[in-house]
Amino acid sequence: MKQILKTLVIVAFLLSFQVTHVNALERKSIGLGVILGEPTGLTGKFMLDNTNGIDVGVGWETSGDNEIHIYGDYLYHLYDIITVPKGYLPLYFGGGLRYIYRENKDDKFGIRIPVGIEYLFENVSLGAFFELVPVLNLNPDTDFDLEGGIGIRFFF
Repeated sequence: MKQILKTLVIVAFLLSFQVTHVNALERKSIGLGVILGEPTGLTGKFMLDNTNGIDVGVGWETSGDNEIHIYGDYLYHLYDIITVPKGYLPLYFGGGLRYIYRENKDDKFGIRIPVGIEYLFENVSLGAFFELVPVLNLNPDTDFDLEGGIGIRFFF
């Protein structure tokens, strides 16, 4: 019993540092920008708080096919995994959905699992990010895609 109590106290103590560090960020909640990769297009992010966010985007296929991508993801941010001298570099991961309208082909629908990092500049409301996104396609066939990109958002 004492060992369990001791472990709970240590965990609570360590979590208090995470909460204090994140609260010091005072991140602005809405970000709009561009992403280059798969897809290339516009991206928006709404931070529910400093660790939870919703990422949405609309883009197009860069290979020459007439395809329009629409996606939405829930993201969870971890701030203390990677530390940098200035600004913040949270690791994020989450889950979401993707729909691709394809001209002259069956449309695609799938489940996204984004993993990425985002550099938040210290005195500027900008965030630059890199992400990889495995996708489990459910329609028209069940298969996997790997998407990814780099981008930048202005937060206000």
